[in-house]
Amino acid sequence: MQAEAEVVLDMRGISKSFPGVKALDNVQLSLKKGSVMALMGENGAGKSTLMKILFGMYSRDSGTITLDGQDVQFDSALDALENGVTMIHQELAPILHRSVAENIWLGREPVKGPLGLIDHDKMWADSQNLLRSLDLDMDPKKRMCELTVAQMQMVEIAKAISYNARIIIMDEPTSSLTDKEVKHLFEIIRRLKEEGVSIVYISHKMDEIFQICDEITVFRDGQYISCVYSRDTSQSELINMMVGRELKDMFVRESHHIGEPMLTVHKLTLEGKFHNVSFSVRKGEIFGIAGLVGAGRTELIETIFGVNQKSSGTIFVDGKEVDIPSPSIAIEHGMALLTEDRRQTGLSLMLSVEDNGCIANIDNYINKFKLLDLVRLRKETREECQKIRVKTPSMSTPIGNLSGGNQQKVLLARWLLTQPEILFLDEPTRGIDVGAKAEIYKLVSQLAAQGKTVIMVSSEMPELLGLCDRIMVMHDGQAKGILSHEEASQETIMDIALN
Repeated sequence: MQAEAEVVLDMRGISKSFPGVKALDNVQLSLKKGSVMALMGENGAGKSTLMKILFGMYSRDSGTITLDGQDVQFDSALDALENGVTMIHQELAPILHRSVAENIWLGREPVKGPLGLIDHDKMWADSQNLLRSLDLDMDPKKRMCELTVAQMQMVEIAKAISYNARIIIMDEPTSSLTDKEVKHLFEIIRRLKEEGVSIVYISHKMDEIFQICDEITVFRDGQYISCVYSRDTSQSELINMMVGRELKDMFVRESHHIGEPMLTVHKLTLEGKFHNVSFSVRKGEIFGIAGLVGAGRTELIETIFGVNQKSSGTIFVDGKEVDIPSPSIAIEHGMALLTEDRRQTGLSLMLSVEDNGCIANIDNYINKFKLLDLVRLRKETREECQKIRVKTPSMSTPIGNLSGGNQQKVLLARWLLTQPEILFLDEPTRGIDVGAKAEIYKLVSQLAAQGKTVIMVSSEMPELLGLCDRIMVMHDGQAKGILSHEEASQETIMDIALN
């Protein structure tokens, strides 16, 4: 009876279909008061769909939801919030040119006087108190566009907590956080648990799940598989439940010949971001860039790709000095860039899978009559998506309807269609499940075996150590050292990154 009394949320027999796909098939989830429930499964397993049903964003086709023993039906996110349920979304959607405080209190700003004007002084003060209570050193008057992705994530976490909710859904909350920030978040979660708040925690990071979660519910292909106590299972058992098979040799390094230098950077500088960075990457090499968030890794590859205009320094491609004032020129030089934040800088969510897949290469489908060769475009885009196993009802499906991992795969297909010689990957497996990660690792290794040059920025140490031939470590905008595959270890990289 005690266990029953502890249950705050019970979802039973939940099903949901979209055109061409059954996203959820009779699934269940039970959440106890003051506990953390991990919700795990591959991308497309139905995790986010279930949480969007709970949060009032989707309606369910069948099933029941009880909150504190009462049947509930939330018709909107506002309805869910008013009933003590809040959600931190995987894809950030801040109002970039508004302040931190305005983002936190959006739609519920404090007002004053008979005219109901916004009480900005109270909003700043409330925001400052909230941020301080969470030990976040952040100016509430700062605009969101001035923050890093990691800082934006922490603002979203603060916003969710500001609702004083009984249930908080966290969808990949650490996808862009440093180890220090993850530790900070876990301290916040433990405090919330002590206050009786229940948390549904969606993540693909196994170490986090075993650190912070009490129970684990596993979905596969839209179906409920099992619910286990985290103390009673192992990583290998969990992966087996998620993918229906064992994943052996996560990092398979294809045999590849490392040839002549393909990309050389000499004393490249972007004022205020990085200074005098030099390195050379060869054909067929996988070159990792490690470092803490804010070290200048993303800014470095974006500058090489022409997103930012360098302050000084030179770039050589295949032995020839090049000037790259824009991404279009970078593409002409055989470069491709998979960006860190797919929603803000990669995807057009209202467009189809096909449109998103072909957009970087569309000029190559103009025929001699100056018309778009739609037949060839559709055929080759479909084939590239099939090669990397994009799960989609059809190529005309809006890409916003796909899971995060499948969106990432479409972006990879987009760049592979351009047949690049130099491929920049910025956090390529952010928010992607273990099965999809293994597929991307295999693809990266195959590209190197084909003689492609791969430069990969990652905050996930195992993938850098497992895939890369060499790893450059950055700290405070400077390249502090380059390690061979044999020299590199997690301890060595962290020691360099922190000093």
